[in-house]
Amino acid sequence: MEFETKCLHAGYTPENGEPRVLPIVQSTTYTYDSTESIGKLFDLEESGFFYTRLANPTTSAVEEKLAALEEGVGALCTASGQSATFYALLNILESGDHFVSSAYIYGGTYNLFAHTLKKMGIEVTFVDQSAPLEELSKAIRPNTKAVFGESIANPAMHVLDIEKFAQLAHDHDLPLLVDNTFATPYFCQPFKYGADIVIHSTTKYLDGHAVATGGVIIDGGHFDWNNGKFPQLSKPDETYHGIVYTETFGPAAYITKARVQLMRDLGATPAPQNSFYLNLGLETLPLRMDRHYENALKVAQFIQSQPSVTKVTYPGLADDANFALKEKYLPKGLCGVISFEIAAGRAAAAKWLDALELVSLEVHVADIRTCALHPATSTHRQMSDEELTAAGISPGMIRISCGIENIEDILADLTQAFQTLEG
Repeated sequence: MEFETKCLHAGYTPENGEPRVLPIVQSTTYTYDSTESIGKLFDLEESGFFYTRLANPTTSAVEEKLAALEEGVGALCTASGQSATFYALLNILESGDHFVSSAYIYGGTYNLFAHTLKKMGIEVTFVDQSAPLEELSKAIRPNTKAVFGESIANPAMHVLDIEKFAQLAHDHDLPLLVDNTFATPYFCQPFKYGADIVIHSTTKYLDGHAVATGGVIIDGGHFDWNNGKFPQLSKPDETYHGIVYTETFGPAAYITKARVQLMRDLGATPAPQNSFYLNLGLETLPLRMDRHYENALKVAQFIQSQPSVTKVTYPGLADDANFALKEKYLPKGLCGVISFEIAAGRAAAAKWLDALELVSLEVHVADIRTCALHPATSTHRQMSDEELTAAGISPGMIRISCGIENIEDILADLTQAFQTLEG
C-alpha cells in the first residue's frame, strides 16, 4: 500500500460482520479458558492480551499502523511524547552510561536529559549538530550508548543531517534515535537515512486535533544489539526466566523489551480512547500535512517582508540555512511551524502575541488551528540564557504553528498584529 492508503487501512482489517471503524476496546483485562494459556502469555511464549498496561486491541492496531508508516518492525505507544523519549533511552541506558544529543531539541526533552536523567546517573553531552563529523566524534566516550536528535528541531527549526548523525553513531557501534514529531513519516522517514529508533509525540501532528496526549517508539529492526554494548538485550533477563531478547525476538528485540519490561514496570500506558483518537488523526495525516506546509510557506514569506522582523527560520524558504538539508530529507514538504525574531526583543514579542485575535496563544504546536508561543518564557522557561542561546532561542523569538484555516484569514490576523508594532 502507498502511504495515504496505509493511513486508512494499516493495522486493522475488519472481517465479515465486524465494525468498519477501529473499535474502542475499553477494558483493562481479558479472559482465558485455562491457566496454561495465561502462563504462556506471561512467559512471552504466545502473543495476546491479558492486561491493558502491556497491550490493548485498539492501541495495538494503532501501533501496527505507525510501524507501517515509518516502515519499522514494531511500535510501542505511550501516554505522552515525553514518556516515549524517556522509555526509548532507558531501554538501553543505565546508571553510569552516557549519550550524545543535539543541543537543538524541545525544552522538555532538554530538561529530561540535562537534569532528570542526571539524577538517575545517566549523563548527556549536548553538541552543535552543524559541526563536522570529526568534531562531533570528540563527544563520544567509552560509556556512550546512544546518539539523539530531532529531524526538525523544536523550536529552532534546524533540520538534522540524519546521515551524518547515523555515521557518528554507527562508527562507534551506537544506535541513532530520532524524534520525528515535526516532520511526521509523511514528510520524512529517518530509517531510510540510517536512524535506528524513531520517536514521536503523537500529541502533535499525528493526532492533529489537540484532543489526546500520546507518544510512540518505533523500532527500525536493523541495529545489531549483540555488539557487546547492550547486555540488557543480549544477556538473560531473569524477570522472564532468563529470556534473551535478541535470541527470542530477533529484529524486534528492542521494542519487545521496551514493552514487556519498561511498560510492565513503569506503566505510562495510553488509554484505549486516546488510541482511538490518534487513529482518527492518522487517517487524514497526508491531507493535513500538505495544507500545513502550504500555509506555512506563505506565512513565512509574509513574515520575511515585515520591517519589525530580523530573522525568519523556516527551512522551506530557499534562502534558509537549512534549505539544502530540507531538500535532501524532506523533499515533499515541511511542517507548519515557523520561528521568527522580533527586532525589539522580549517586550515587543509579547505585544505582538497579545494582539493576535484569530491565532491562539497557547502552549501547544502542530494543531489544525493556528497558534503561537514565546518559547523563552514558556516551553524553554527552565533554561538559562546561556542554554537558550545554545539551543538557538533568542528573547525575541516567536514560534507560530500554522493551521489549516484559509490562508487569507491567517495573514489578516498577522497583519493587524504587526501593525501594533509600527511607530
